[in-house]
Amino acid sequence: MKILYLLFAVFLLLFQATSGSADPLFPDTVECRSQGKFCRVGVCPPTFAATGTCHGGLLHCCSK
Repeated sequence: MKILYLLFAVFLLLFQATSGSADPLFPDTVECRSQGKFCRVGVCPPTFAATGTCHGGLLHCCSK
Protein backbone atom coordinates (compact mmCIF):
# COMPACT_ATOMS: atom_id res chain seq x y z
CA MET A 1 0.00 0.00 0.00
CA LYS A 2 2.88 2.35 0.64
CA ILE A 3 3.91 2.15 -2.99
CA LEU A 4 0.55 3.59 -4.09
CA TYR A 5 1.28 6.80 -2.19
CA LEU A 6 4.71 6.97 -3.82
CA LEU A 7 3.26 6.43 -7.30
CA PHE A 8 0.64 9.10 -6.68
CA ALA A 9 3.36 11.58 -5.68
CA VAL A 10 5.41 10.71 -8.77
CA PHE A 11 2.40 11.21 -11.05
CA LEU A 12 1.69 14.59 -9.49
CA LEU A 13 5.26 15.69 -10.17
CA LEU A 14 5.28 14.35 -13.73
CA PHE A 15 2.01 15.93 -14.79
CA GLN A 16 2.43 19.21 -12.94
CA ALA A 17 1.51 22.16 -15.12
CA THR A 18 3.97 25.02 -15.29
CA SER A 19 3.31 28.46 -16.66
CA GLY A 20 4.05 28.75 -20.37
CA SER A 21 4.49 25.05 -20.97
CA ALA A 22 1.51 24.83 -23.32
CA ASP A 23 2.93 27.17 -25.96
CA PRO A 24 6.70 27.40 -26.28
CA LEU A 25 7.83 30.86 -27.33
CA PHE A 26 10.06 30.94 -30.36
CA PRO A 27 11.57 34.34 -31.25
CA ASP A 28 10.43 34.13 -34.88
CA THR A 29 6.86 33.25 -33.81
CA VAL A 30 6.70 36.19 -31.40
CA GLU A 31 7.99 38.53 -34.11
CA CYS A 32 5.48 37.23 -36.68
CA ARG A 33 2.46 37.55 -34.40
CA SER A 34 3.51 40.94 -33.03
CA GLN A 35 3.38 42.33 -36.57
CA GLY A 36 -0.24 41.16 -37.01
CA LYS A 37 0.66 38.16 -39.17
CA PHE A 38 -0.17 34.49 -38.59
CA CYS A 39 1.63 31.16 -38.72
CA ARG A 40 0.54 28.31 -40.96
CA VAL A 41 1.63 24.77 -41.82
CA GLY A 42 2.27 24.42 -45.55
CA VAL A 43 1.73 27.19 -48.05
CA CYS A 44 -0.10 30.42 -47.24
CA PRO A 45 -3.63 31.03 -48.59
CA PRO A 46 -3.85 32.47 -52.14
CA THR A 47 -4.21 36.12 -51.10
CA PHE A 48 -1.35 35.95 -48.57
CA ALA A 49 2.42 35.81 -48.98
CA ALA A 50 5.02 34.00 -46.90
CA THR A 51 7.17 36.66 -45.26
CA GLY A 52 9.14 34.55 -42.80
CA THR A 53 9.05 31.50 -40.56
CA CYS A 54 7.51 30.44 -37.25
CA HIS A 55 8.26 27.79 -34.62
CA GLY A 56 11.95 27.62 -35.44
CA GLY A 57 11.46 27.41 -39.20
CA LEU A 58 8.80 24.67 -39.23
CA LEU A 59 5.88 26.94 -40.20
CA HIS A 60 5.39 29.84 -42.59
CA CYS A 61 4.60 33.39 -41.44
CA CYS A 62 1.84 34.70 -43.71
CA SER A 63 0.82 38.31 -44.35
CA LYS A 64 -1.32 40.27 -46.83
